[in-house]
Amino acid sequence: AAAGSGLRSLSSAASGLWDRLSVLGAGVSKLEKALGDHFPEGERYFGLENFGNTCYCNSVLQALYHCIPFREQLLEYYATYKNTEDSEDNLLTCLADLFAQITLAKKRTGVLAPKRFVQRVRKQNELFRSYMHQDAHEFWNFLVNDIIDILEEDCRTANSSPETTPEEVSNRAANALANGARERPLVTLVHRTFQGILTNETKCLMCDTITAKDETFFDLSIDVEQNSSLTSCLKSFFSTEILNGEDKFFCDKCSSLQEAHKRMKIKKAPHVLVIHLKRFKYVEQLSRHKKLSYRVVYPLELKLGSMSEDADCEYSLFAVVVHVGSSPNHGHYVSQIKSHGNWLSFDDDTVQISEESTLQTFYGSSREHCGGNTDHGYILFYERLGGKS
Repeated sequence: AAAGSGLRSLSSAASGLWDRLSVLGAGVSKLEKALGDHFPEGERYFGLENFGNTCYCNSVLQALYHCIPFREQLLEYYATYKNTEDSEDNLLTCLADLFAQITLAKKRTGVLAPKRFVQRVRKQNELFRSYMHQDAHEFWNFLVNDIIDILEEDCRTANSSPETTPEEVSNRAANALANGARERPLVTLVHRTFQGILTNETKCLMCDTITAKDETFFDLSIDVEQNSSLTSCLKSFFSTEILNGEDKFFCDKCSSLQEAHKRMKIKKAPHVLVIHLKRFKYVEQLSRHKKLSYRVVYPLELKLGSMSEDADCEYSLFAVVVHVGSSPNHGHYVSQIKSHGNWLSFDDDTVQISEESTLQTFYGSSREHCGGNTDHGYILFYERLGGKS
């Protein structure tokens, strides 16, 4: 119902948008023919044009567009800000425009040119101005943090205006802000979709006092090991560390340095869990980064178990950003997306049906220097099962 109301608002706010839309190709596409009667009603599958090594951007955008909770909230934001006369262009409005262009497209498939969005990214961050190969994870981090900054600034601007009522503040943010934003830290569509809370626990081995500190996260960056699984890599990430020798912990109760056990745990699991596999490692002997092609098996269904305070927390994989190439400094990015039960491959302007079994080809190589396949899962997107956290 929420999605339906959001789309109705979208339609009323989208006057003139199609005039700015560049769609290539005509007639019934190969993808439409391939899906046939199984093409999801109301869904759109659009490739994104590459503007000179912007595959890092396109692959992350496809994962975000097919993250339904994020898409629905962003489209609601779009419907509201389009009705605001004094709204200025920024990265969030450009992203909302792009999502609306796809959603409101008359055709079910095609290719879009995200030129305005890419131009805005390059204007905003010099890291992405060159036509060199970029890191999709760095782009992901930049994008989500910039969206938060924009919404926080929106809230500050609205609150500082003497004419602005609380109702207008709420409308300006179009469900991107949570109720009570003035009193509590701002909760945006990014926080609601991707934010989790980690608890860092340190236990003094002398007095058994536990010191706990919470920190928020939007993704987990996990070290990878050869011939391992995502679950085992996560268990290593959350394993207990012994603090001794020069690393002893200062215990406030003992008023001295003591040996301690330190571990992390997920206190609040996010609605969408994003996991970054750290495949690019700096090697001091080489004075450069190298890509780790290690075989890491990631499951379609992920259970956090003892890693989370909610031991029954379970997730389902819906997107994989894949790095293609043997080096961190060159290569290509594509996305594998699960939409309405079908797996699809998004490779810049090309969208094709994929098979679930194809995901196995992105696990990595069981031998480091065997050559051959260089397509490896890099960023994994899991949606929580059983409703929101």
